[in-house]
Amino acid sequence: MQIIPLSEGAFSIDGSKQFVPFDKAGDDIQSRPVGSLLVEVQPFVVVTSEDVLLIDTGLGFMTDGELQLHKNLRAAGIAPEKITKVLMSHLHKDHAGGVSYVNAATGKREISFPQATYYIQKAEFAFAREKGFPSYLMDELACLEQAPNIVWLEGDGVIDGYIKYRVDGGHAPWHQSFTIVDGGEIVFFGGDNAPQLQQMKSKFVAKYDYDGKKAMELRQQWWADGQAAGWKFLFYHDIKIPVFG
Repeated sequence: MQIIPLSEGAFSIDGSKQFVPFDKAGDDIQSRPVGSLLVEVQPFVVVTSEDVLLIDTGLGFMTDGELQLHKNLRAAGIAPEKITKVLMSHLHKDHAGGVSYVNAATGKREISFPQATYYIQKAEFAFAREKGFPSYLMDELACLEQAPNIVWLEGDGVIDGYIKYRVDGGHAPWHQSFTIVDGGEIVFFGGDNAPQLQQMKSKFVAKYDYDGKKAMELRQQWWADGQAAGWKFLFYHDIKIPVFG
């Protein structure tokens, strides 16, 4: 499998849940607000024998009138219309901002990948609608409800015989992980339950998780399983190491 991280940059985030761009080369890391986190935001493309998968969709920022995610895909040599499946771990704004965009020509919000099939937990969408701002931006998500290319998942299962999805909870009540098995390789994406490599190797409960104890336990189990089976881990928020294994 070919794995392509699509970095949208580094950001500082604190209790306000605002993502403030951070220049790793020029900004002083000590100048960030006390208690803030420094994270990368990076969706992934995984090219398998059957699909061109996109895992999560970034912040949804526009640059020069174009969705940054589309621009990053083209820079990586992938036309946006070549994406066949969009796998969503959850719908927090830093993971789901790019599910839709405002078309500059029409001024209307549209699905970002109309040719692809989106896979989203039905209960996660209901939870997003209930909780709303600041973690969820329903202006960006609302068009999913009527889109014809959405598969609403309910619980655990397998997509096309080789993409396993599992509702793990932890970071968010209906957060799901993905395990992709193709050609003898195993790629694992734990989303915000496994956001950075260093968090896999340390035992701690994060205050920003819905159920921090469960998220910690998941990380420990995944790390042990992955080390034993030779998984490739994808880390959405890792500043230095997006892929490990």
